[in-house]
Amino acid sequence: RQKNKTMSEENFTIVVEFILLGFSDLPNMQGFLFGVFLVIYLCILIGNGLLIVITKVDPSLQTPMYFFLGNFSFLEICYTSVTIPRMLADLWTHKRTISFIACAVQTCFLYILAAAECLLLAVMAYDRYVAICKPLYYPLIMNHKVCVHLVVVSWLFGVPILIYETYQIFSLNFCGPNKLNHVFCDAPPLIELACGDTYDIEIYVHVAAVVFVITPFLLILISYIKIITTILRLPSTSGRSKAFSTCSSHLMVVGLFYGSGSIVYLWPKSSHSARPVKVFALFYTTVTPFFNPLIYSLRNKDVIAALRKLLPK
Repeated sequence: RQKNKTMSEENFTIVVEFILLGFSDLPNMQGFLFGVFLVIYLCILIGNGLLIVITKVDPSLQTPMYFFLGNFSFLEICYTSVTIPRMLADLWTHKRTISFIACAVQTCFLYILAAAECLLLAVMAYDRYVAICKPLYYPLIMNHKVCVHLVVVSWLFGVPILIYETYQIFSLNFCGPNKLNHVFCDAPPLIELACGDTYDIEIYVHVAAVVFVITPFLLILISYIKIITTILRLPSTSGRSKAFSTCSSHLMVVGLFYGSGSIVYLWPKSSHSARPVKVFALFYTTVTPFFNPLIYSLRNKDVIAALRKLLPK
């Protein structure tokens, strides 16, 4: 009995931690990368923090569009805080190990916040659709109660489903290699390390992606098709320009987030190269939150005016 037990222990290793390889293939760049990501993270905190403050305190920004923008900026801070501090610690200490539980928690929060971001982007597109296509009914349709409900649903709708998805991923048997060739814990590299049949969980991951990523994207697409159709019918050029300018910032953020995310998850496995995937993963978790305040402040006169009031010098 003891011999069988010893043999089983030798043939079956339970993974208790993972090694996030990150950018370990660039050993001479660790200090430089630490500095770059530290500056980016501080800019994300300051830029999005300023957007939150001005959308709360400036009377001219007490509209649904800026209410959603303030929530979106807070979401961006939370989203990046799930990945960047851990990445900075790994670059500084060169340790790179993450416990099984910490990896599960990171994956869970990453997915919950990513789903909330997709849903909130769809809500913001709907807000622009109502403002441009149904301007007379806008105050009635997008009243404060409706706006609060839309934000709450965006934040909480995915929580039970994505907690269950994370549980399913980490219930897989990890009995061999524990090196994740990624910058944070994510389903695709984790499933690659799992032993045994992973078909069911891969189907579940794809279904969740359809619900929380593809469906909001289609809603955004439908909203903008109707918006563009309405804008093209406007008689004056200045009217068309003004209407489109209220949507352009949102469109740029959507393009950055969905463009980089789709490259990561639709990258063909036959020609799989880890470095491009890692770089584009940083786009939707780091670069989009970094550019969000810049896009909204540089292309929005109301935001620039509010910033001048808050920071007169």
